[in-house]
Amino acid sequence: MGCFWSPEYIFSKINGVIKTGVGYTGCNPECKNPTYEQVCSESLGCAEAIQIEFDPEVISYNQLLDIFWTNHDPTQINRQGPDIGSQYRSAIFYYDEKQKTQALKSKERYSKLLIDKTKKIVTEITQAGQFYNAEEYHQKFIEKTGQACHVPRRVFIYSN
Repeated sequence: MGCFWSPEYIFSKINGVIKTGVGYTGCNPECKNPTYEQVCSESLGCAEAIQIEFDPEVISYNQLLDIFWTNHDPTQINRQGPDIGSQYRSAIFYYDEKQKTQALKSKERYSKLLIDKTKKIVTEITQAGQFYNAEEYHQKFIEKTGQACHVPRRVFIYSN
């Protein structure tokens, strides 16, 4: 969803979400414990991401996907608002085939809901690899500082 601060804050406030953390994933295989500076250099292929632990008895994976789609602009390539670079790409990293199927179906459904029919969703849907926790100062950043990332513009006809 781009900058990981706002997505982490959004998901951490959702009933049924047990734990969130910000970090880096989708990195090149040779990458080991990247730093923020290395991720920003784009040389490692990493994406800023959040890891979510949730209770499926309270909130479903599909509901989490709805929150994902409606809180950023998935039609922007390698950027979200003023944040530019491949580390800000829109991506879903799935853990199993069921999540992959659900993510692909939700992408198809939201593609039909785009306001601007000349655009397409560019969200990467790929198997989760190693997740590296970001530095401590990035964790719960909005709660610590009160600073937030960009506010997404409305890109869908409706959401639910």
